[in-house]
Amino acid sequence: MQPFSVKIGGEAGFGIMSSGLIFSKVATRSGYHVFNYMEYPSIIRGGHNVMQIMVSEKSIAASYKHTDFLIALNQQTIDLHVSELSLNAGLMYDSATCVLPKLPKGVTVFDIPIDKIVREIGGSFIFRNTIAIGAAAALVGGDIKILKDLLAEGFAGKSKELIEKNFRVAEAGYNYARQQYANKTKPILAIKKKKQKQMVIAGNDAIALGSIAAGMQFAAIYPMTPISNILHTLAPLQEKYNFIYKQPEDEISAINMAIGASFAGARAMTASAGGGFCLMSEGYGLAAMTETPLVIIEGMRGGPATGLPTWTEQGDLRFVLHAHQGEFPRIVLAAGDANEAFHLTMQAFNLADKYQTPVIIIVDKQVCESHFSVSPFEYNKYIADRGKFTVKKQASYKRYALSKDGISLRSIPGVGNHIVVNSDEHNELGYSNEEAKNRLDQMSKRMQKLATCAKEDLAKPELIGPKDADVTIVSWGSNKGAILEAMNDFDNVNFLHLTWISPFPTEAVKNILHKANRILNIECNSTAQMAGLIKEKTGIGIKDNLLKYDGRPFFPEEIIAKIKKML
Repeated sequence: MQPFSVKIGGEAGFGIMSSGLIFSKVATRSGYHVFNYMEYPSIIRGGHNVMQIMVSEKSIAASYKHTDFLIALNQQTIDLHVSELSLNAGLMYDSATCVLPKLPKGVTVFDIPIDKIVREIGGSFIFRNTIAIGAAAALVGGDIKILKDLLAEGFAGKSKELIEKNFRVAEAGYNYARQQYANKTKPILAIKKKKQKQMVIAGNDAIALGSIAAGMQFAAIYPMTPISNILHTLAPLQEKYNFIYKQPEDEISAINMAIGASFAGARAMTASAGGGFCLMSEGYGLAAMTETPLVIIEGMRGGPATGLPTWTEQGDLRFVLHAHQGEFPRIVLAAGDANEAFHLTMQAFNLADKYQTPVIIIVDKQVCESHFSVSPFEYNKYIADRGKFTVKKQASYKRYALSKDGISLRSIPGVGNHIVVNSDEHNELGYSNEEAKNRLDQMSKRMQKLATCAKEDLAKPELIGPKDADVTIVSWGSNKGAILEAMNDFDNVNFLHLTWISPFPTEAVKNILHKANRILNIECNSTAQMAGLIKEKTGIGIKDNLLKYDGRPFFPEEIIAKIKKML
């Protein structure tokens, strides 16, 4: 089966996101894979919200342009999205509240009396989305038992009366659709015999769980789209997993609190969007100068200034690589989906401890807020590596002792070792020192960490697809999903996916791209920042770029069209 695109839309407050998530879980528990993409405006109340759910028999991590089944909970959803309907698509609406325009040829209309059912059974308009999901499940062959199980789980802890009422309205929508449109339903969600265990999880949730799995002990995060759900996931889990989450007054406090916790010996993390990371940049350099381990999550959205607060972009690459003044080892990783977000977060904590420096994971709104269906994360083999770290008293302890690998023995206050820390250049003991030789020694020591990291931990980039290809795609971040979907249309295209940004895998990238017949760089920014970085590191100039910076992610159709044009 080709990926099936379901879109549900309505005004903010209609429960669009929760409805879409429930529909997604009906799909995964029936044996399918899903990918959810959300759009919502950056206003406090109201506005149009929409979620697109891609349902597929195989793994999927991108949205397509077309819509196969539109669930319209208001008139605006019809007005905005009717043009996206594919051939033989379905449209579900309530004729009592919406008026249909002229529809594309072949569209099947499903008129469900949502408001009438609400009045007769629910008694409150908050049940509109539950009725709609019940009816939608029936029209695509979903199982009402799975839907009711999900409703019970979602309302666990609520009153029995509320759960029962949700059951009744869901069944009313389900039964009405089955009775009225028995000959027009499609078995899109027919339960498969072989089902694998899956989670439906957003990138933010994966980052939060990855930090817990890595033994994170302190997180200070000020909410800012698109990373806010990291703190929403962490906050209720503090007692269960024995860590502290602190919501500070701003991003400056957040990074300084995290630095303080790390200085005291805790594995610490902070997170923000690009605008918040601007405020963090002074603390970023402080952590580098004091050689304090720290994990920083930077979630990209459209800029500059407030820019596009609730939309996606990849314009922060160069900013992250050069934030703060001066030179210090910047370790930067980039996640392209929920799996990578989880595992790179765990790895980042080990890298931060080993190299005693801040490590940044750069993600974008598309990764942060989209939902992926994935197998349960494996982390049993993970070993927390604290690096050169001691809580024992040392004779003649020097916090910043020179070493061949650039890493000194780290200790914490209160164990008997004399530790002096400030933001000035310092000698091996930590005292401020401006002598030329000392500056050369300490700078060289810190910068050696990047060379050691490149030698001991830098992973080779993944080349996906045939070894020999007519077109080699280069990209990073969430573009991964759309590229993989587009590659299904070609057998002569491969893809170089980059997750390590600094240190950069120069030799591996150079070797792969030197063998490429044609290279296509794909990025969600206007200046081809990754292409520029590749030229800087390898000397290879990429002529073909597919760039997008309207706040929307790439769709596979756009990439397919570009490849066809190149070929």
